[in-house]
Amino acid sequence: MATNESVSIFSSASLAVEYVDSLLPENPLQEPFKNAWNYMLNNYTKFQIATWGSLIVHEALYFSFCLPGFLFQFIPYMKKYKIQKDKPETWENQWKCFKVLLFNHFCIQLPLICGTYYFTEYFNIPYDWERMPRWYFLLARCFGCAVIEDTWHYFLHRLLHHKRIYKYIHKVHHEFQAPFGMEAEYAHPLETLILGTGFFIGIVLLCDHVILLWAWVTIRLLETIDVHSGYDIPLNPLNLIPFYAGSRHHDFHHMNFIGNYASTFTWWDRIFGTDSQYHAYNEKRKKFEKKTE
Repeated sequence: MATNESVSIFSSASLAVEYVDSLLPENPLQEPFKNAWNYMLNNYTKFQIATWGSLIVHEALYFSFCLPGFLFQFIPYMKKYKIQKDKPETWENQWKCFKVLLFNHFCIQLPLICGTYYFTEYFNIPYDWERMPRWYFLLARCFGCAVIEDTWHYFLHRLLHHKRIYKYIHKVHHEFQAPFGMEAEYAHPLETLILGTGFFIGIVLLCDHVILLWAWVTIRLLETIDVHSGYDIPLNPLNLIPFYAGSRHHDFHHMNFIGNYASTFTWWDRIFGTDSQYHAYNEKRKKFEKKTE
């Protein structure tokens, strides 16, 4: 009975979203995107799209999303938004980070990306334009992937902080007490595999088109680079997402080492009380800021 009611609720919600979508003006970018997508399908094999296309998407998005934070260090006005103002980025740390990123991206992540084609073939995941899901279904599945990844990340990340294994794996990621955007994927190769597994679980369970792979990669990179940016920018649209952790939440994790283990949302930290030190710190910070105004 409860199952039927749940199906009915989801069906009604889906119809409501479809109705709202029908009222929206036609997206002017849809036709160019359709043409570009069909051009890709007509000129490249599925293996090339799934492998090299996914690699290009990942690299282009990663360094594009890192660029604003990288430029902020040269803009004096942006310094007031830096969370840990007493720990500026250094060229030495950024160069070290960049070299590790190249190793992780091409020696760890690329072999995994090479399996994308075989995954789509095994599960018969479509590539064609005709079966591409509507934006609201795509967004819903990306949200599902985010919830799954966040859950995996919280518990495995917390495990990596255990005193018996911390120094062997996760300590690498904590080399920088004040994070910066490019450091989001700076990690021990084993950590890349362990925490990266959470990214793929949602894909295995929810993927219904190859576009979901790229949409989910886009959202995940945007989120992880934002929380590692080291800057708390006013009017950040990501902060409008309910329960979104944000840069201050994760920055405190790097500064304090204890607590705030989740990647995207705040609910697991709240449920298990692993954000208590963060909230106490925030209260002190706000009181200090009021006194100095």
